[in-house]
Amino acid sequence: MIPEFYQFFLNTKVLFQAGISHDFSHELEQLGITKLFLICDPFFAQNGLADSIQRALADAGVETVGRFSEVPPNSEVEVVKKCAAAAQGSGAEGLLALGGGSAMDTAKTANILFSLGGDLVADYSGTQTITQKLKPLIAIPTTAGTGSEVTSSAVILDKASQAKLSFNDAYIRPTLALLDPEITLSMPPKLTAMTGMDALTHAIESYTSLQANPMSDALAMKAIKIIKDHLLAVVRNGDDLEGRSHMLVAANMAGIAFDHAMVGVVHAMSHATGGIAHVAHGLANSIFLPYGMEYNLAVAAERYAGIARRFGIDTRLMSTEEAAKAAIAYVRQLREDLHEACGLETRLQDVGVKAEQLQAIAQAATEDGTSFFNPREVTLEEIYETIKEAY
Repeated sequence: MIPEFYQFFLNTKVLFQAGISHDFSHELEQLGITKLFLICDPFFAQNGLADSIQRALADAGVETVGRFSEVPPNSEVEVVKKCAAAAQGSGAEGLLALGGGSAMDTAKTANILFSLGGDLVADYSGTQTITQKLKPLIAIPTTAGTGSEVTSSAVILDKASQAKLSFNDAYIRPTLALLDPEITLSMPPKLTAMTGMDALTHAIESYTSLQANPMSDALAMKAIKIIKDHLLAVVRNGDDLEGRSHMLVAANMAGIAFDHAMVGVVHAMSHATGGIAHVAHGLANSIFLPYGMEYNLAVAAERYAGIARRFGIDTRLMSTEEAAKAAIAYVRQLREDLHEACGLETRLQDVGVKAEQLQAIAQAATEDGTSFFNPREVTLEEIYETIKEAY
């Protein structure tokens, strides 16, 4: 059913090509940029990728006037402030983000302060708090999972409150996203698995969101099919460039889908778990996904039945509920296959979450903004039972 109203837009230019991360100066020329400030994960500052991209830019006449590589796995408010201050003093005309979701979210929020100044939390946390265009931001994702290179949201940990703060605004979307599958070849199997499950969660939750629309549906369902076809294969064989290409595109499509439709209870639980127990976001999504689907089964069975068909399940002799349950069973089996292939954990207790933290996680999940887009009301008592099942 088509909703009475929906809107679709994408102000990020997306370019896909193997090797494009080292050859995009013509795009910078169109943007009028000759000086960039680089924000990257520590790994890429150490393994030489950041250096090689800087050399390629220099050869094309673009100067990298500064670099910030102190990005933690779950970025923090103070890290963003430090990054923005360094960029402001560099003379840069724009920012370049290289890394996974944490690096890109750091860059997206640092760009607010870099462009406008002010206080990150007091002035800009929440939704639609920015009133003008920010400076150019180029994003090069090194994982196939978050889709942050095309989304209008960023999530940053506030250590003072142990909560993950959301920043949601069309102005924080990157100006340019460069999808280069060659640089995802370095991802180890477990990181490949957890980021792939992150993308799958984005696709499934956007498809069942209260804000789903025909455009987000199309992107989400295509992403689900691609991930089904390629995730396990690239975990088992990381040198599969074609498979890596498919996964990078799928993550990008799922990112666009959830940017428009939003996500739900799985993300609410994952955000809470990340803030309280510091579990990586993609890993938390992977653990919670089948439990969140079961939570929504009573109201989303028809949509899950459609997902089952995308998973390649023959549902012709099944009822809608049987097909929906088959989709959930497929996700559970995929997690088991990934656990066997690379050790991806499937329980909260295996990733350092303590039993005494579960009540606080449940409370935080009910207060998380994503819960309001879930197709079923998120209540404290029921979500606590769901989290206990995942423990």
